[in-house]
Amino acid sequence: MQYIKTPMKGMPEQLPADMQLREYLLGKIKATYGSYGFSLIETPAIEHIENLTSRQGGENEKLIFKILKRGEKLAKADGTDELCDCGLRYDLTVPLSRFYANNMAQLPVPFKAMQIGNVWRADRPQRGRFRQFTQCDIDILGEGSFLAEIELISATASMLAQLEFSNFKVKVNDRRILKAMAACCGFAEENYDDIFIILDKIDKIGLDGVKAELLGAGYDSSSVERYCAFFENLGKGMSCTEFCADRLDGFLDPAVLSDLEYIINCARATAVGEMQIVFDPTLVRGMSYYTGPIFEIELPDFGSSVAGGGRYDEMIGKYTNAKVPACGFSIGFERIITLLKERGYRIPDQKKRTALLIDKKIGREELLGALQRAAQLRAGGETALIVYRAKNIRHQKETLEKEGYTEFLELPEKD
Repeated sequence: MQYIKTPMKGMPEQLPADMQLREYLLGKIKATYGSYGFSLIETPAIEHIENLTSRQGGENEKLIFKILKRGEKLAKADGTDELCDCGLRYDLTVPLSRFYANNMAQLPVPFKAMQIGNVWRADRPQRGRFRQFTQCDIDILGEGSFLAEIELISATASMLAQLEFSNFKVKVNDRRILKAMAACCGFAEENYDDIFIILDKIDKIGLDGVKAELLGAGYDSSSVERYCAFFENLGKGMSCTEFCADRLDGFLDPAVLSDLEYIINCARATAVGEMQIVFDPTLVRGMSYYTGPIFEIELPDFGSSVAGGGRYDEMIGKYTNAKVPACGFSIGFERIITLLKERGYRIPDQKKRTALLIDKKIGREELLGALQRAAQLRAGGETALIVYRAKNIRHQKETLEKEGYTEFLELPEKD
């Protein structure tokens, strides 16, 4: 039998130098979000298939890694739909909703949750996009006011600014505005999600492409013309009130616009660094569970969003039979790591790392001295590695430098 030594496509392995950067970033995320009062929790990697296929995850439900039933349960399975009873989570929001419903009696209200863990999607791997990847989420549960959105945007923007990212853009919209535009144009409610998926492609295919796809899908031409007219003057920096003007009277509660304006103004007033925050009526977010404000963050160096989230007030109620307001923001951890590595980012104030390279013929007393020397360095707060000196010492040092070692001591020392 021939063994395959490469990992599954889209399931990355991490070298020591990669892990140093990842651990540094995770520590930065935990410290920043912790300063905003978010508490770290953990949920299982595997969820019941009913929870994962509840039509709340949008397109991601097509990308679930399903797990077969075991033993007698598998033998008795009748048909494809009964072959699996669980799957790997595709995000952290669905597990969080179940977690909160299961533990809400022991949690404060509002509850500010921080969750970091791997998720899995049977996607096509590409730059910054994997089948197994780490997500970092913050969510505020039990807070129905716009304070939740403001805090989530502020915390996430602060996180990116600390990593020396500048001039990033926060795009904001509201699912209720999207639905009001669709209703105003005469589209049936059951078609909203399909229409939004097409609109979400506008950055790639343009407004003409959106129009062509809507017509190709069989939607009424007059409805399509009215709908696309909403987006003809994009790029002029309009506020949400200016964009909607009087066109959505009777279809949208005016409070939605005033609240969204307030969220945007507060985020601008507390902005960190060179952050821009703009209203973007084409912002959709793929998850159908969003019910109110939605947001994404774009970096100039990356072709797509590096963070996103929004309000999902109806999801937890599916588990508790009681309405629980909820809002969350997720950082694209792998995309941030990709950008940091491409920029040659160096971890600041990194602990000094010294490698003690000892001769293979070193005597016992000299070896004891080397061990004591390493112990002294560690007691002083340094990292000290003891390793036998290789024949190709130049290559050995180059390899160790990639792992962050900056000082080298050859023992026993030469006179």
